[in-house]
Amino acid sequence: MARVTERRRTVRLQGQERSVRPDSLAAEEPLEIRINGSALTVSMRTPGHDFDLVAGFLVAEGLVAGAEELTALRYCAGATDEGVNTYNVIDAALRDRAAAPVSLHRNLLTSSACGICGRETIESIRVRVPHDLAADPLRITPDVLYGLPDTLRAAQRVFDSTGGLHAAGLFTSEGELLCLREDVGRHNAVDKVVGWALRENLLPLTGHVLMVSGRASFELTQKAAMAGLPLLAAVSAPSSLAVDLAEELGLTLVGFLRNRSGNVYTGAERITEAP
Repeated sequence: MARVTERRRTVRLQGQERSVRPDSLAAEEPLEIRINGSALTVSMRTPGHDFDLVAGFLVAEGLVAGAEELTALRYCAGATDEGVNTYNVIDAALRDRAAAPVSLHRNLLTSSACGICGRETIESIRVRVPHDLAADPLRITPDVLYGLPDTLRAAQRVFDSTGGLHAAGLFTSEGELLCLREDVGRHNAVDKVVGWALRENLLPLTGHVLMVSGRASFELTQKAAMAGLPLLAAVSAPSSLAVDLAEELGLTLVGFLRNRSGNVYTGAERITEAP
């Protein structure tokens, strides 16, 4: 299987001096996703936890809601001229054996920077969220919230060696880290976390928190909602559309969460002091 990191020769510049040394880079390779044998899309990702990535992607697209609906995941084809499997093609078998709707087939390569690239219409970007997030009883204290970024960062092992990966972490309301995934694409990192939860039969993620290392985009907000997550926290800024969507769905959205401070854009009633 492909490596998560690769070593490359670099010329290090420092002032007027230069030296040659190896450097670790985050790997990026294409992954073709098929449903019941039919090609759906190709996504750029960091190899590793590929089954989680595909499972989470299917949840985000509204094709799968529970573990029982995804009957199998397997690597297939993708062999080199020498007959070596590249592990860059995964076929997902769905319970009802139905092919993906035509509207979901992507016309373009999905880059590591954009998880909705290739959608044909503006309307196709929105996916119907099957969960009532506004009714989620989650409550979390500011101190627990403030601790999430440091816990997430401490668990980013691949980032330590490359400095080039996004991270997403799934937490309990008490701040316990249940799952962390890293990837060159922020949307991929979230898909990997949601996919792990699906395969562990934990969906919907009522009462849980998703923490991401970058900004909170519309896409990440929608992915969190599709997994039933009532709270999304980000180290950086949210977009205006992300805030609009969070408010519409009853999801708590926190941005700029770092250095024991943060901005709560929606759902501030869930952030409460301990009794």
